[in-house]
Amino acid sequence: MIPPAAAPDFLASAGWPDARIEPLAGDASFRRYFRVFAPHGRAVLMDAPPPHEDPRPFIAMARHLNAIGLNAPRALAADLARGLVLIEDFGDVRMRETVDADAATERPVYGAAIDLLVQLHRHPAAEGLRPYDAAEYLREAALFTEWYAPAVGLTVDADGYRAAWAEALAPIVDDRSVTVLRDYHAENIMLIAGRSGVDGLGLLDFQDALAGHPAYDLVSLLQDARRDVPEAVEAEMFARYAAAADPAGDFATAYALLGAQRNAKIIGIFARLARRDGKPRYLELLPRVWRYLERDLAHPALAPVRAWFDRNVPADKRAGAVVQ
Repeated sequence: MIPPAAAPDFLASAGWPDARIEPLAGDASFRRYFRVFAPHGRAVLMDAPPPHEDPRPFIAMARHLNAIGLNAPRALAADLARGLVLIEDFGDVRMRETVDADAATERPVYGAAIDLLVQLHRHPAAEGLRPYDAAEYLREAALFTEWYAPAVGLTVDADGYRAAWAEALAPIVDDRSVTVLRDYHAENIMLIAGRSGVDGLGLLDFQDALAGHPAYDLVSLLQDARRDVPEAVEAEMFARYAAAADPAGDFATAYALLGAQRNAKIIGIFARLARRDGKPRYLELLPRVWRYLERDLAHPALAPVRAWFDRNVPADKRAGAVVQ
């Protein structure tokens, strides 16, 4: 976590000369974050190096979220050629650590996060977003066969897998009605000091947003790969969303379909992070994601996909399998 060589010059040109730069965080991508301290305040430096990263979608989506009354970090300065962006600092208090430390906060904080989704979904998808279409859903789901299956020594029917997903997802793939943040979970939601409710939540990691189905971010929040959300809380928050948003169609089925798709994708991504990117810590999260996936696959709408898993992935190659 050494700051990029261009950081001091960039900060000086942005009005932050001689600022102190301290490591803040990295994530599952090539992006890195640093906290910047100066006499007049502090901010966060995003290092999104090209060609691997492009900060423009982050900046554009932040503007959209701010315009509809949600808190996303404002861009204070940017050097797009070098992938450097100075953004607003929401502090250090994340939803994840807060609810883990005090069970009494879990329902109020999750309730606010649900209310935020309701507010987001009252607006049409942001202009210019790519659609979350059938091709994208299938590409993501295929990460399971491309990365996880070989990592546990399986040779599987990849064509049958794709066909099963295409059949299961067909009823929902044409819904592109809302902005889907795609990584909406407790580690990407900050709690802003001195504020409450939706106004107290700060959003991070939304640069890959697409126009898609409203159930996607709900399942991302409530079937969180990084922490156990009690099933009672999941059910209560699902009901809270449904009551406030009054979604069209069989929303419970859409939730199960997108839960299964997302969890299969995540299993593939975590295997890829371990094998290709040298980040084995993500393997510790696989048992939890497998539990979600098994529960989603029990829904009747997932019958084609469940049948494929029964044929291709033995029990000993699921949760607890050793990823090489």
